[in-house]
Amino acid sequence: MKDKIPTIKEIAEKLKVSVSTVSRALHDHPRIGMKTKEAVKKLAKELNFEPNPKAIFFKQKKSFVIGVVVPKVNEDFFSRAITGMETMAMDKGYTILFGQSHDSFEKEKKVLEAMKKQRVDGLIISLSKETNKYDHLNELNKYDIPIVYFDRVPKMKNVNKVYCNLSKATEDLIDWLHKKGKRRIALINGPDEIIASKERLEGYIEGISKKKIKVDMQLVEQTDLTEAGTYAAMGKLFTAKKQPDAVITFNDYVHFDAAQWAFSHGIKISEDVIFASFANILLMKYAAFPPAVSIDQFPNQQGYEAMRALLEILDQPEDNEQTKKSFFDKEMPGVMVVH
Repeated sequence: MKDKIPTIKEIAEKLKVSVSTVSRALHDHPRIGMKTKEAVKKLAKELNFEPNPKAIFFKQKKSFVIGVVVPKVNEDFFSRAITGMETMAMDKGYTILFGQSHDSFEKEKKVLEAMKKQRVDGLIISLSKETNKYDHLNELNKYDIPIVYFDRVPKMKNVNKVYCNLSKATEDLIDWLHKKGKRRIALINGPDEIIASKERLEGYIEGISKKKIKVDMQLVEQTDLTEAGTYAAMGKLFTAKKQPDAVITFNDYVHFDAAQWAFSHGIKISEDVIFASFANILLMKYAAFPPAVSIDQFPNQQGYEAMRALLEILDQPEDNEQTKKSFFDKEMPGVMVVH
């Protein structure tokens, strides 16, 4: 037989006071005397009393749960971002409900539907590689569920977002490679649906143009972020008449596949070709062929800032029209790390 869960009513009966007095004492209401507060809290501790979360939700109209949706939890970038979110959330008394889209638009919609049913107070999301429509996200506005996007943000205005300036970061990579004497710099970009792919391409074209080098779009290939997609991109680049002497990959995971393809085809990494990448994941120090340089996008800080922004939105009074009209836009610099 399970132990009976203590209630506010039980505390009130034992102390011969009203239920409202106990409730106010537990919340340090100024109208309740110190002696009564101490007696209530002492008995509550002895009985192992814990507030009923459903009752709190009903009274405060909050679940104190934040929904977080990422493409893949096991990727180093997103796991570090989640750590940053947890740090901020726990400090403010919130818990996190996680979901993975597995880079699928359909799965992303299902996860968001589940989050809505769980009545999360707010949502932080990094979009899947397939997401190019936002109706399922705009739907959440009807339920007053604020959203903060991070890393993979949508092509929409008037949204809350935390992201890295990848266009500038790509220019920095090209400048670094150019100083190393590289002139045929290739780019293996990500899916078109990801706004970060567009930013990388913009930075690539701008960076190449600044070096007075003709932009050769035959040096630009695309991957769907799978091993097969990256292998296909590398095959096209290195069967061309003029092969690249440097390759910028969409991220470090794409780099690992690209480097594996190069190694298996007898291409000498760091001699025949030099690689540059994005993310600077922690696994880099264990890699046999790390990129020569990688852009650190500070995922932990991105996660922390995204959660901080969301909690500030949730703390605002419901009738604060100014908050509803303003949006959080945090651009973070990407920093090159040479390996």
